[in-house]
Amino acid sequence: MKKIIIAASLLTACVAFANPYAKCVACHGATGEKVALGKSKIIKDMTKAEIVASLKGYQDGTYGGAMKGLMVGQVKGLDDASIQAIADQIGK
Repeated sequence: MKKIIIAASLLTACVAFANPYAKCVACHGATGEKVALGKSKIIKDMTKAEIVASLKGYQDGTYGGAMKGLMVGQVKGLDDASIQAIADQIGK
């Protein structure tokens, strides 16, 4: 049983690293269709450039409203390639 739990944990971690958007799904939905925690924009309606600017703004503290504190922690470790991958997956 222990081996199954460890294997499942490793698989989950690999999927999350392979798809940087994976950690966003819980709040924003699989396609960015949700208003996260009842406060965010619907990100599937944003352009790729808007998503990139927003995520980078959260990283440097120049963007964000009510959810700024939560989002800073979520985007802190994202590199430019991961940010672009999220934008390419969700943005218009």
